[in-house]
Amino acid sequence: KTIEFTGALHAAVVKQVRLKNPSVKTLVYNATLVGRDADDFSLPKGNTVTVTPKRQASINVEFTSRFLRPAEAVLLLISKNVGGIDGATLTFSLKSEVNHIEPVDTLKCKSPCYEL
Repeated sequence: KTIEFTGALHAAVVKQVRLKNPSVKTLVYNATLVGRDADDFSLPKGNTVTVTPKRQASINVEFTSRFLRPAEAVLLLISKNVGGIDGATLTFSLKSEVNHIEPVDTLKCKSPCYEL
């Protein structure tokens, strides 16, 4: 699955990944960001997610663009063994697109066009 982050340059975009637990045991996942632009993505609420039995939980992934080029990374959710139960390892492709540029400041300069 691919999660797309679209926004303005230098703006923070947050997406949620929802995890469902159909079993009767608690699942615990450790989240890791890997890849070329993994430093541009973050997990603001921490990298551990606990999903109680028959419930769902979500993990926030935040992206802040530093460059105009698209950024790419992978979100890995690796299950911890809790009570003899292992969940499947989950992977999500993270991709970004800058669709707007806000000027930080405007400067006015005055200069002669031609000088002898």
